[in-house]
Amino acid sequence: MDLEEAVRELLDRQQIEDTLYRYASSIDDKDYPTLRSLFVDDAVGQYGDSPAIEGADEIVRWIDLATQDRAWQHHKLTVYHVDVDGDEARALTYHTSHQTTVHDRDTVIVIVARYRDVLRRMNASWKIADNRMEIGWIEERHAEQAAVR
Repeated sequence: MDLEEAVRELLDRQQIEDTLYRYASSIDDKDYPTLRSLFVDDAVGQYGDSPAIEGADEIVRWIDLATQDRAWQHHKLTVYHVDVDGDEARALTYHTSHQTTVHDRDTVIVIVARYRDVLRRMNASWKIADNRMEIGWIEERHAEQAAVR
């Protein structure tokens, strides 16, 4: 591998990781214009046992509806693998999120999952073409009254 190829590979990996991290932070911030910009138009998404969703606009709409009652969200991602093959890449990302609702801020919903993504190079950036979330478990944790706030 020559230096130019090695640098390109590192840049691709960094750009892919940036896209995946921006995906999570955009959901946390409910920044749906930015979230939409991370997908190719014909993207497919599937979250847990929900049916597959076709089209970037529909994916963003689904995420918006699924998080309407969330008062606060924090998605922690760790990108484990990025395999680039030309203008397509596959990534495996581990995910843990903590979420509270507007109705019960003393209870946190914890979701542990894996994302298996396919990304596509579009001009000078990487966009999500296929976003699959495999949920390991979901639990609720309730705050002790003395420890709250």
